[in-house]
Amino acid sequence: MTFSVLGTDSSGAVGIAVSSSSPAVAARCVHLRAGVGGASSQNITDPRLGTELLDALSSGLVAREALSRVVTGRELIEHRQLTVLEVNGQGAAFSGANTLGVHHTVVGDQVVAAGNLLASPGVIDAVAAAFEQSTGDLETRLLLALEAGLAAGGEAGPVRSAGLSVVREVAWRETDLRVDWSDTPIAELRTLLEVWLPQRDAYVTRGLNPEAAPSYGVPGDE
Repeated sequence: MTFSVLGTDSSGAVGIAVSSSSPAVAARCVHLRAGVGGASSQNITDPRLGTELLDALSSGLVAREALSRVVTGRELIEHRQLTVLEVNGQGAAFSGANTLGVHHTVVGDQVVAAGNLLASPGVIDAVAAAFEQSTGDLETRLLLALEAGLAAGGEAGPVRSAGLSVVREVAWRETDLRVDWSDTPIAELRTLLEVWLPQRDAYVTRGLNPEAAPSYGVPGDE
């Protein structure tokens, strides 16, 4: 039902892009912590596991150790598909024995990609390769990777929701975009990102120091 990509870059940004045939996938699967890393709980999702993975990273464990801590002895873990990525680019992935349909994971250079109920395992290979071969803002690279997965066949069924989130130095998500139900959620996510990216840094400044922030450029903001 889901394919996703976790990525980081040399700036210390970490983010995730995810899509699914089910509604509001980003509400359940996206877990990020600035200065720490990212995680996803997908397939038959348990959002608590994403938080636990980030807590394990925060305690000083590396990705593979964090994943081992969360899955070892866990009830119903064979229904879960998990990814985790440290802010330094080291990652790990897990697919339980009951992961649905065709499923696959790739742990690459600063990227972890995973999916289930896929058209083919090559979907995830395409996602990881597109991320590794891309340059620019992390948001753009994550979206390119998601688009590559869709072009490679995507899910066995239609994709209906998508999301993209990135954290950097501040405690909140600098980018947090969602399309919760659509016939073309990844295309709509690109439209949202094109609107958002030119304004992203200004909204961080508004949070940190409103007196130094640019105006909103809307009627009444004079």
